[in-house]
Amino acid sequence: MPPHKKEYGIKRASGSLVHFRPSVSATTVRRHSAVVPSVLTFAVIVASGGLLLMIEKGMLNSVQTPPPRANGKKVENRPRHIDAESQIVQEIRNRTIRSMCGQKNMPHSLWSLSPLQRKTLLQHILVNDEHRFLYCYVPKVACSNWKRMLKVLSGALANVDVKVKMDHRADLVFLSDFPPEEIRHRLRHYFKFMFVREPMARLLSAYRNKFGEIKAYQRKYGADIIRRYRKGYAKDKKIAGNDVTFTEFVRYLLDEDPERMNEHWMPIYNLCQPCAIEYDFIGSYERLESDAAYVLERVGVPQHVRFPERQTWYKPVTKETLHYYLCTVPQKFLKELLPKYILDFSLFGYPLPNTTTEFCRH
Repeated sequence: MPPHKKEYGIKRASGSLVHFRPSVSATTVRRHSAVVPSVLTFAVIVASGGLLLMIEKGMLNSVQTPPPRANGKKVENRPRHIDAESQIVQEIRNRTIRSMCGQKNMPHSLWSLSPLQRKTLLQHILVNDEHRFLYCYVPKVACSNWKRMLKVLSGALANVDVKVKMDHRADLVFLSDFPPEEIRHRLRHYFKFMFVREPMARLLSAYRNKFGEIKAYQRKYGADIIRRYRKGYAKDKKIAGNDVTFTEFVRYLLDEDPERMNEHWMPIYNLCQPCAIEYDFIGSYERLESDAAYVLERVGVPQHVRFPERQTWYKPVTKETLHYYLCTVPQKFLKELLPKYILDFSLFGYPLPNTTTEFCRH
């Protein structure tokens, strides 16, 4: 009698189980080329998800917690913008990252990364020497507004409200611009921060923006996706690429190497390497206003310089919108997609989405 294939699962906060069945096919090997966490990782996911649910229900309001840590040391004189709930979220993230990043198979410094990983990371860390901070930008997590802030601080823009098309390279200083010794100095002495976002909401935001509004992405990626995943279009050379479905986009992501993805849908872990870099603060898109205010005050930005407001044309990804799009994707594809972003869920304390048939009926 042939042995049964081993199944792995992760419990959601609701109690249901998401199963991941390993396969030995070449396609699966390619699809699961990302680092796969150990059983300890899955335990951390359950714990962090449960704690965040407790926060939402106000069950931790009376709990006394230590302040967020920076490189393992308590940070003194926290600015007033860091509130009790933010402290709890930061402490959960810090403990989770320390537990998971302490595993032997995880990188422990910038120099332990592969050349490709190190190149990606250094090209995503922006530098401000005057205020001595490093910011790892993540596309679709308010990075355009942060870049606008850096340009104001450098004098390239008069203020954050200037009407100008964002150039994502000009007038910005990247950590990749420096030699190794100067990189080490800044990593050792500068305040380091990044911002994260619920992984599936970030993917949906990228999908709606790039394939719904940006013709360059429609031509470069959209047309190719349609040829690869839509029946009868493999040889069609006149595809505009402006009607890619979310399911087609998910199938495309399944066949992509996470380390070589476009930055707009590359996992946050691969972009900012939180195990290799000890970030002093990891803010949330979901708490953008208060977390951004804290960072600006922490690095000593002048009071008259404020974080930009969201643009009037911005289309938010609501819980209802995300639920609708996820439920249009066959569950077999979602079960393959989640492991590619599992470190984004687990490290940053986001519970896995509920996409059961029963939940999607509602």
